[in-house]
Amino acid sequence: MKTDIKSLTFEQLNNEVRRLSLPSFRTKQIYKWLHESGVSSFDEMSNISKQLRENLSDNYYISSCSIENKYVSKIDDTVKYLFKLSDGEYIESVVMKYKYGYTICVSSQVGCKMGCTFCASTLAGFSRNLTAGEIESQLHTAQKDLGIRISHIVMMGIGEPLDNFDNVITFLNNVNNENGLNISMRNITISTCGIVPRIYDLMDLNLQLTLTISLHAPNNEIRSNTMPVSKKYPMEDLLAACRTYEKKTGRRVSFEYTLINNVNDRECDAIELSQKLKGTLCHVNLIPVNDVKECENIKSTKQNIEKFCNILKRNGINVTIRRTLGSDINASCGQLRRLKKRGDFIENRC
Repeated sequence: MKTDIKSLTFEQLNNEVRRLSLPSFRTKQIYKWLHESGVSSFDEMSNISKQLRENLSDNYYISSCSIENKYVSKIDDTVKYLFKLSDGEYIESVVMKYKYGYTICVSSQVGCKMGCTFCASTLAGFSRNLTAGEIESQLHTAQKDLGIRISHIVMMGIGEPLDNFDNVITFLNNVNNENGLNISMRNITISTCGIVPRIYDLMDLNLQLTLTISLHAPNNEIRSNTMPVSKKYPMEDLLAACRTYEKKTGRRVSFEYTLINNVNDRECDAIELSQKLKGTLCHVNLIPVNDVKECENIKSTKQNIEKFCNILKRNGINVTIRRTLGSDINASCGQLRRLKKRGDFIENRC
């Protein structure tokens, strides 16, 4: 069985080069083709002999993804991709343009098994983890299609990154490598619904990335009704892990808070949340809930969102209201894969 060569770290690739009795300079040469250039075929490695390319092809494959559908927002130029993987599975990515450059939101799994009631990613079911190479391929494919350089990564697409911990860490090390895309860890954000043991594992690696917690509730009772993970890892344990993470890494923790009408957007919820986060080096990002047909959640009113935000501010919590990007192309992840699996027609808007 062939090995996914793109999912090897630099050190692992060097071991393979030695095993094949190749000179050591081949490691950097091959690695740069894979991670800097983002080739999808060994034939593209033009400064490597045909014999060696054939040898590599006999032993390895290069993970990749192809564009199944592409949607470009007429409002803000946000681009959403439905990518097809080599086994016929589908994932989604979103590229957003900011003043500082381009950010991509990538998927880490094919589907999600966390079961959050307001999220489209879980509706089409969980199939498997993505390899490190498949996660990275989302960047390479989008960059080549748009003719841009992506400088920031957020792991907020389909899947729970910390449920695919080893592959995600390999991906992070590869995109951070100076012989690859060379993206600073400080420009990378990992979002988790709260797998507490893995937060401590991530903390021990001290990667200096941004940790974002999908919190979405002021207490464990409300959180457990919308996020099953809270039954296994209670909110109190999650917040304790976040405080330890902040102290050990010196990095501020961000909290995502999706506002659902009359569920978690009341004045008492804002006050309780303020009390829970008081004294924590953090930032709260308030998000109006996405419209998902199968979910019965009602979006909080603009008035309630602003009131919630002001209560947090008055209590000394750093807070912003997320600017909605790509609203005309369903830019939140999970919706295109769900439609594709159902066999619904998806108009290609590019």
